[in-house]
Amino acid sequence: MIKLIKQELREIASFFRSNYREIVIISFAALFLIIAGYHPIGPPWISSLIYFAVLPILIIIILRRNPLDFGLRLGNFKVWSFYVVATILVALPILYIASRSSNLAHYYTVPQFDVVKYSLGTIVYLLAWEFIFRGFLLFGLKEKFKEGSILVQMVPFVLVHLGKPEIETISTILTGLYFGYVSYRGNSYWPAFIIHLFINVPFLIFVNML
Repeated sequence: MIKLIKQELREIASFFRSNYREIVIISFAALFLIIAGYHPIGPPWISSLIYFAVLPILIIIILRRNPLDFGLRLGNFKVWSFYVVATILVALPILYIASRSSNLAHYYTVPQFDVVKYSLGTIVYLLAWEFIFRGFLLFGLKEKFKEGSILVQMVPFVLVHLGKPEIETISTILTGLYFGYVSYRGNSYWPAFIIHLFINVPFLIFVNML
């Protein structure tokens, strides 16, 4: 029995030594998402900035990694700009049609909608929101899991949409994979931010102003 316990302790220690960076990244990403849900700080854009950008970057620094290596560089612009333009062209009519859905329109109707104020807050919010998924998680796990990191980051992205309209939550399975793939291929988190921003702001305009 003692021999078995020693062997298992050695296996556990070996597991943590071989995967400590990935364990730290996945664990803290989950922790930040949980704390953000239970303990928001001020308006959503401030809470997002702190929990999904500032704290993850602090963890990156503690791990002695360069934050720029986590998707913050421009990356392969020629590759990801193609996906951005193509997505915008395809998504625009789909967004308008979706905005006519009573369930989605009811959920996203904002009293006294101010497009400028909403857009500015959403820019900051999504800069941080996209970073924790398509920056911190995707690029933090890329070295170990390669393309598998696209799958890993999709799962929490879907789960944080629980409570929103069902059709939207289901769609995040595909969009989570797509955002992750485009960021992986383009070696940058910026295309995911641009695409997500384009989906978010025009959709709210369609719902509240048209």
